[in-house]
Amino acid sequence: MECRPGCGVCCITISISSPIPGMPAGKPAGVRCIHLTDEYLCAIFTDPSRPDVCAGFKPDILFCGTSKEEAQKVAEWMMKND
Repeated sequence: MECRPGCGVCCITISISSPIPGMPAGKPAGVRCIHLTDEYLCAIFTDPSRPDVCAGFKPDILFCGTSKEEAQKVAEWMMKND
């Protein structure tokens, strides 16, 4: 599975506590990462400065489902059960 253009759920819904280039305090849940492109893809996907937590999110049917809506439900469930 490849990252689904037009999704970006992991770059918006999930909180990231580690520093992100340009976002030294990370980002709270529900806040769009500044590196999320207009196509909802990560602009620093191959950059070594990309946080490990971000690199840990791999496109997978268990997390991403078959649509942005399914991915949103899974991400919200994860945030509630963290």
